[in-house]
Parts: sequence; C-alpha cells; structure tokens
Amino acid sequence: MVRAAFYLLASFSAVGGILVLLGSEFLGMVLLLMMAGEMLIMAIVMVMYMMNPAGLNPMTMVHQNRVAAVAGLAAFLALAAVGLLGDFPDRPAPQPALATEELGIELLGDSMLVFQTAGVTLLSTMIGAVAIAGRRGRSGSAEDGSIEPALQPDEEDAA
Repeated sequence: MVRAAFYLLASFSAVGGILVLLGSEFLGMVLLLMMAGEMLIMAIVMVMYMMNPAGLNPMTMVHQNRVAAVAGLAAFLALAAVGLLGDFPDRPAPQPALATEELGIELLGDSMLVFQTAGVTLLSTMIGAVAIAGRRGRSGSAEDGSIEPALQPDEEDAA
C-alpha cells in the first residue's frame, strides 16, 4: 500500500511537471505542493493503521503477473507508436491569458465558502477519528485485559 502511495506521488509529480512545461506554472506548482504533500501524509497514515506494519506476515498482493506485464507492454508499444508515427502540428500553443488571475478570483470569490467548509469538515473528521481510536484500541480497552482476536475461528463457534 505504501508503495502504491509513492507511485501515486510520482504520478502527481509528473503531471505537475507536465503542467509546468505546458505553460500553466501556477496549476503545476499547486498540484505539486498540495497533492504531493497529501500523498506523503497518506503514506505515513497508512503505515500507522496497517495491521502488519513490520511485515511479519508476508503476503503477495501481485496477481496475474504475466497478464499485467503483457498489458503494460502492449500499452507502452501503442503509445510509443502514436508518439513516433503520429502527425502532430508544429505550431506553438497560445499563451494563456491571465489564467493565474482568473483562477485566484475563482478560488477567493464565490468558491471560498465551499473550500473553507470542506476544510473544517475534514479537520473535524480527523480529530473525531483520533479521539475514537485513542480511547479504545483495535482489540478493546487495555484496562479490561483485552486479547487479540484469533486468526482462525474455533470449531465450537463454527458449529
């Protein structure tokens, strides 16, 4: 899961770089700062909530390796063929007209209340989750002498 978060981080970083190269510096930097930072925090939170953080119970999460390799190679070859054999126009892209100013007016105008409400809601949700998780662990209260659940159900319970 953490590797998937880091691959998503690399993907967002690449998209941010593409936006910068296309002339949308503001959106590219916003994507890099917000989404890349979010992915790093998500990786830390995933490690905190993993049931097996030390990897003591190894398991493979990769299935159908050959199918995935063939599909990836086919997609790469198709995209490479389009990139090499495609007839793309040679004209440069037009310069964006005040895109940063228009985006700033939109974010700080009518949409400001929506963004602030979403931020407060997410913050209160995270505080509530920490408060709920702090009082009682995954296996019950420590004061009550909680015992972790068994990996295999008892035969008595199954009958």
